[in-house]
Amino acid sequence: MIKPEQVETMIKTALPDAQIQVQDLTGGGDHYQVTIVSSLFEGKSRVQQHQLVYGALQQAMATEAIHALSLKTHTPRDWAAVS
Repeated sequence: MIKPEQVETMIKTALPDAQIQVQDLTGGGDHYQVTIVSSLFEGKSRVQQHQLVYGALQQAMATEAIHALSLKTHTPRDWAAVS
């Protein structure tokens, strides 16, 4: 089990400017939906953006502390259009 704050901290390590929302989908601490807004996503495909996040969470994913992960990634410009 991993806490939402730990998920956020791991992502912030790789993407220091990120604005992050972490939602525990089941209450069990292993199924998360994460929304991330970062300027480091600029010019990257959605796959590349997700690879950056998965890289930050690699340890938790490898040990299955995080069993399921749903990602929504945005650049600040994209986020402004969505919000």
